[in-house]
Amino acid sequence: MPADPRLDPEALAALQGEFRGELVDPAHPRYDAARAVWNARIDRRPALVARCTGVADVVAAVRFARARGLLLAVRGGGHDVAGNAVCEGGLVLDMSGMKGVRVDPARRTVHAQAGLTWNELDRETQVFGLATTGGQCSKTGVVGVGLGGGVGWLMRQHGLTVDNILAVDLVTADGRCLTASADQHPELYWGLRGGGGNFGVVTGMELRLHPVERMVVGVFMHPAERFAEALRAFQASAAAEPDEMCSVLLCAEMPAMPTVPPEMRGVLGVIIVASYHGPLAAAEQAFAPLRRFGPPTAEMVREVPYTTLQTMFDGGPAASYGNGQCMRSEFFADLSDAAIAVVEDQLRRAPSPMCGFELLHLGGAVARVPEDATAFPRRDAPWFGLFQSTWKDLGDSDRHLRWTVDAWQALRPFALGGTYANYVDDEPQERIAEAFGPAKYGRLVDLKRAWDPDNFFRMNKNIRP
Repeated sequence: MPADPRLDPEALAALQGEFRGELVDPAHPRYDAARAVWNARIDRRPALVARCTGVADVVAAVRFARARGLLLAVRGGGHDVAGNAVCEGGLVLDMSGMKGVRVDPARRTVHAQAGLTWNELDRETQVFGLATTGGQCSKTGVVGVGLGGGVGWLMRQHGLTVDNILAVDLVTADGRCLTASADQHPELYWGLRGGGGNFGVVTGMELRLHPVERMVVGVFMHPAERFAEALRAFQASAAAEPDEMCSVLLCAEMPAMPTVPPEMRGVLGVIIVASYHGPLAAAEQAFAPLRRFGPPTAEMVREVPYTTLQTMFDGGPAASYGNGQCMRSEFFADLSDAAIAVVEDQLRRAPSPMCGFELLHLGGAVARVPEDATAFPRRDAPWFGLFQSTWKDLGDSDRHLRWTVDAWQALRPFALGGTYANYVDDEPQERIAEAFGPAKYGRLVDLKRAWDPDNFFRMNKNIRP
């Protein structure tokens, strides 16, 4: 990469003079590690990575990039499927070193800086027997998940992550620091809860906590041939779920666990995972319909610490760094027999067992929040579904990308419309407007014009002013 005249030695020296963190350029020995993100098919080469230690570093880097017309990407956990945490030829604002966390057990709140991942936050809050709704993978960033919505194991009882955000600390495009909350900049507060990183660099947020210590987890496995029956049974069971229960159906590669028959390991199968926040006896009763169906070829029901449940999906290929990833998603009402047949047909065409389908049950507290309370869309949708492909050989990307898009297009006629912005991949701009719907998107555009009229913050699920 030729040297960028906007990053001449004098300019870099001026930045370093007011920057306490580390500046990583293409000649730095840790450059390749600094630019790597979760989705390995993203291979971008920024001109500079600024690894921040605090808010003052963020302000300095934002002002530097703005003054020199540099494209800016903001990195927290680095798990965005579209790879927005890294940019080509610009400046990456790396927040991963900002790990400050402060739990207030009396108020049941936590303040988390922008570099924290969910496993790091959970470790601190669980000391006090407290938690809030976090991502399904605990390696994801707290702020990134929260700004887009935040679906997780506690959502049916305590709402999405956005429903538990009390305040957001922000650095604006002109380098100002402010806090958005119900009392301060309330319209901006509305947009930050679902509208993503469009309005500034979030340096931290305050979240509401709930008493949570132990959970009951149930895992029920079936062969792929039972997919259609299993999905129907799953939907019927979910209709009667109490708020304390959350469940998801996966058609995915079966794990090499002792309880899984050898002939099922490493091939596509059906996995229903359910969690319950409450006593084991109550959980057994809630899980009963899932245990009766089939019966499962393999199952597990046990009481576990909340942190164990949170890390359950961390070790799989779909959550790990180093693999290519692609996903397409929609909100759904109950999937009809015709829709189930479409999914089943597409799964037969999957290029590998690491490609699959996920159907997550929403409802409960998620649906009880008024639609216009946050920017998160489709509170009325009972289901969120997605196709995801994962692959190790990046030379095989085209086949996996094509399958994911084709499978999604085949199922779209059965969808409600709109999607969860955090899961929007490298898709056309109109997909962002579609994700939020006309009313919310219009309101978000007005906010963007007010806070970032030049679209300086555009490496995100971009709301164009």
